[in-house]
Amino acid sequence: MWKGRKTHALRKDLALEPNPSDHPRASTIFPSKSQTDVREKRRSNHFNHVSPGQLTKKYSSCSTIFLDDSTVSQPNLRTTVKCMTLAIYYHIKNRDADRSLDIFDERLHPLTREKIPEEYFEHDPEHKFIYRFVHTLSSAAQLTADGAVVTLVYLERLLTYAEIDICPTNWKRIVLGAILLASKFWDDRAVWNVDDCQILKDVTVEDMNEMERHFLELLQFNINVPFSVYAKYYFDLRSLADDNNLNVLVTPLSKERAQNLEAISRLCDDKYKDVCRAAMRRSFSADNFIAIRRSNAILS
Repeated sequence: MWKGRKTHALRKDLALEPNPSDHPRASTIFPSKSQTDVREKRRSNHFNHVSPGQLTKKYSSCSTIFLDDSTVSQPNLRTTVKCMTLAIYYHIKNRDADRSLDIFDERLHPLTREKIPEEYFEHDPEHKFIYRFVHTLSSAAQLTADGAVVTLVYLERLLTYAEIDICPTNWKRIVLGAILLASKFWDDRAVWNVDDCQILKDVTVEDMNEMERHFLELLQFNINVPFSVYAKYYFDLRSLADDNNLNVLVTPLSKERAQNLEAISRLCDDKYKDVCRAAMRRSFSADNFIAIRRSNAILS
């Protein structure tokens, strides 16, 4: 009896916490999902006396500043997609349960006509498999690097709003839906070239429309991503890359490069303001959503 009351109180307290996909001060979810694995890797390396090998990471000094080509206003696409898919991998591996909805269940709404064995849905996908899937989708959707960050924001917003888990049976359709919304509302790309995307060759426009409608309803039509929330997710993904030793190429910062970065930052700041204003207008009412939902320009 006491255990049931305690669990109910815990869920009530969690429900009162700010949603990380809405509030910049609320901690993102994926870092906590990865910490157990990161600690186990470090402990294993320590006990097994694994040598870190040749030191390849470069550190800045008083005379030289080393930077990669990724900034919060213009992230590196390949690195960002790798980090985003790693976050999805940890979400799946360290999920709390297998709560799902029929619209995202690949067994009920397959992405291919080929017969998929039931054993496929009993095992968690590896990171490299998730990366290949997202890489193919992002190429077809012409997803930008900042759009990849927003994809993760939409994904975590869906999981918390709808109170579901991302698992082997639904991860592909949830990721597809998040990329679809990010490319449409953030990158302003409503047309996909299905002919160039083998993953979507058997998917119908009606199915994509239906999934998009459910996704938006579960998000309560909240597609707005404040820049403060976007920046939080970007830097947390950078930390995830560092914790998992993802190779990021760095080069010395020159005067010309510093000036270019400053100019790009100003331009991208204006872009994000325009995107946020457009997203607010699009999510202002259900009437706007109906106009978007009935568009036939989702896939081509």
